[in-house]
Amino acid sequence: MNTNQSNGEQLLEINGVELCVETFGDRATPAITLVAGASASMLWWDAELCERIAARGRFVIRYDHRDTGRSTYYPPGQPAYSFTDLTLDVLGVHDALGIERAHVVCQSMFGGSGLILGVDHPDRVASLTFVSASTGADDLPPPSSGLAMPAEPDSRDAAAVVEYVVAGARAFAGGSPYFDETAIRALAERDVARTRSYASTLVNHYAIGLDGPARGGFGDIAAPTLVVHGDHDPFLPLPHGQALRDAIPDAELLVLEGAGHDLPGPVWNDFVSGLVRHTEGGRS
Repeated sequence: MNTNQSNGEQLLEINGVELCVETFGDRATPAITLVAGASASMLWWDAELCERIAARGRFVIRYDHRDTGRSTYYPPGQPAYSFTDLTLDVLGVHDALGIERAHVVCQSMFGGSGLILGVDHPDRVASLTFVSASTGADDLPPPSSGLAMPAEPDSRDAAAVVEYVVAGARAFAGGSPYFDETAIRALAERDVARTRSYASTLVNHYAIGLDGPARGGFGDIAAPTLVVHGDHDPFLPLPHGQALRDAIPDAELLVLEGAGHDLPGPVWNDFVSGLVRHTEGGRS
């Protein structure tokens, strides 16, 4: 039996909503929670990637944010929650699984969740990893002039939604030689078919304000921190990752050569190795 495979999806009542959670590996090993970016269900943390991390001695957790996948959704344009609520869902997942402290990996917009957890809930965080994230400072470079996003589709047309997701992923890959349209299309088809309301997925995370921690900022994070950034990122160019590294005391930067605003398969070995080194020595 392969103990690194999925332990199965669970629908859990967390913070008054229903969240879909899936784990991989041995619960007795250090826990790593993967927090996907805006409008991304847990499928965007590929199952094979989760298995690779679990094979290196980690208990991997991925879950569907509200308004993604099989989790609770709200009417399009009417999310009844704040950014902090979404962040507290991370701790709710940990509570439901009986985990006191975990290594938390936050991607893109949800780097803000890593900030809130690191500053306001340091006792619950064994380490932090920021993937394709930013400090949001005004002096950082804007998205690439070549970043062209497709027009939003009719959410009732599943085929059009899939094409939109594929086109968006292509744009965010930033011309990466690793962009795999066949794999992305298959993922998008699974995601659209599995999601309760893709109309809500498309808009609701962008309809909430990005509130920060109750006190402090990136300089107040004490947890060991790894910043991971692709050198082809067209949305948040590499200086965003470098600024994040510089803002957090003793943070380290792992540059993924050839990656855009994503984690394509050819960089998984580097990412997993860096993440495993970063999470050595701490147990959940």
